[in-house]
Amino acid sequence: MFEVFEKEKIIVVLMFVCLLISILVRLVLAFVYQEMIQETENMSTTNHKMLKQCKLKFSNCCKMNNGMQNIPIFVDKFLNRLALWKIPLDTVYHLSGQFMLLSVVFSGIGTCKQLAKGSVLGEVIPFYLFCMIGVYLYFTVSSVLDVQGKKNNLKINLIDYLENHMSSRIQGVDEEIRNFEGAKPSEKKSVELIPLGERRPEIVHFSNESSAELEALLKEFLTFS
Repeated sequence: MFEVFEKEKIIVVLMFVCLLISILVRLVLAFVYQEMIQETENMSTTNHKMLKQCKLKFSNCCKMNNGMQNIPIFVDKFLNRLALWKIPLDTVYHLSGQFMLLSVVFSGIGTCKQLAKGSVLGEVIPFYLFCMIGVYLYFTVSSVLDVQGKKNNLKINLIDYLENHMSSRIQGVDEEIRNFEGAKPSEKKSVELIPLGERRPEIVHFSNESSAELEALLKEFLTFS
């Protein structure tokens, strides 16, 4: 029954290659998003290049604009700029579906060629079977990987970190800087300098008994002198 594949080797190879590429692309996208999701669990110490750029840009925007008013839009823009081999991830995601459709197109081309050469319907059934199995496999893998769901989870993690952690830290630092810069200088205590070598006499207060004893000693000293 599969003798028709031997007659259309080039078309069959293109069918399988396009199907394989479409599935591999979904696997790569799922891996990329899953890796970033794991890194967002510990954003403060992450070494992921794109996430570090996100933190740096967010910090700069907050400092320039005195805060960030709409963090979800900032995260959406960041996710739209993510690229794989310099191709945006959204474009790569859609290319995966296009390769799947291209595989179906090649299958249809092979069927039409064999029918034009006089083949009967039963001889081209393998092309139909390939289409059904290929489409089923593609959508099964896509639903299991759930690339869009991973992207949404990444967005939620980024918004949570930027809004509830990093934003509050930046605001706290800015407030401390403003308080430090706007604080009144403490009043300086006036200190009177005494020239070197000069000492002011200190006034000593004695009790009545001490005063009487001193007077008696002075009298004795005067009488003997």
